[in-house]
Amino acid sequence: MINKFIREEKGQGLVEYALIIGLIAVVAIAALTASGGSISQMFDTISTKLDSANTAAR
Repeated sequence: MINKFIREEKGQGLVEYALIIGLIAVVAIAALTASGGSISQMFDTISTKLDSANTAAR
């Protein structure tokens, strides 16, 4: 019974995938947090230009 438990590897792949997904999520959150200010500024610039273009088209 102990040998069967030691050789059981079915759950191993699932755990590895879960760890990889968790690591990717942590890296993505860190990258978005670090670049949050520049992304916000970029969207503000786009919004301002679209508003200007809409006003000029009227």
